[in-house]
Amino acid sequence: MKTKRVTYEFADVIEREEYLDGRYGAPGEKRSVKKKATPEQVAQVNQWNKEKKARHRLRKYFKVNDYLITLTYPKDRRPKDMKQAKADFREFYLAAGKEYKKRGMELRWVRNIECTPTGNWHIHVALNRIPDTDIIIEAAWKHGRVKDKQLLYRKGNFKKLAQYLTKDAKSQEKYVEKGVLDHKVVEANYSVSRNMPLPEPEKEKLDRWPKEPEAPRGWYIDKESYFEGRNKVTGFPYRHYTLFRIQTGGKREMRLMYPKTGEEEKTRKKHGKKHPTGPVL
Repeated sequence: MKTKRVTYEFADVIEREEYLDGRYGAPGEKRSVKKKATPEQVAQVNQWNKEKKARHRLRKYFKVNDYLITLTYPKDRRPKDMKQAKADFREFYLAAGKEYKKRGMELRWVRNIECTPTGNWHIHVALNRIPDTDIIIEAAWKHGRVKDKQLLYRKGNFKKLAQYLTKDAKSQEKYVEKGVLDHKVVEANYSVSRNMPLPEPEKEKLDRWPKEPEAPRGWYIDKESYFEGRNKVTGFPYRHYTLFRIQTGGKREMRLMYPKTGEEEKTRKKHGKKHPTGPVL
């Protein structure tokens, strides 16, 4: 059976998606009846695609020891609406970007503006760090405090961070890693700087559906990332998984091993998660 493989390659990470070409049948296997996607399924696919693009930008343009910060407001100076919060952030990144440019650097950012049920507006921002970043961001944010400054780390290669920076009021715990939904959000707006274009992925056509994926020399498949299921709309099987580069000295890339739910444990196979249905990335 003809198989399509889409590959996204970064410095130390490769993401692969494999699925059957709809123009060809699967020998010995009946195709499920094609169904119309429900509004919930469409919304969730859109959310996964947003997460994927955020993850790809983080993996391409950010590195260990870049910054994740939270821009906050005093209670009596909170914005009245999302429009005002966007304007406040625009003021911040223009001021910070000007200072980066003076130092011969370019500011890159990924941000999510959020509002909680109590009206607590705040902005989570991942940005590239240079020697004067602490001074620059403190001076650029004139509406409150810069809090929760964290250095980005290698574990998981920004998978969980991408979910954290794209969450919104419709995000569901069953679709994200533990800890992503650490507070309730009633309104959110995600955006990225324009200086982070994504290259086109490599696309291949394989003669058959690989029984098991294989890692190229110098790489290994992260079992926690392996997902195999069946598209609810087309009825065709698909899989996606991540490969990490084996680090110098034989040490493998560090990664977060998230707790498994009871259902995931029941369906876990040799290579990781195999669910009858799931996200189409």
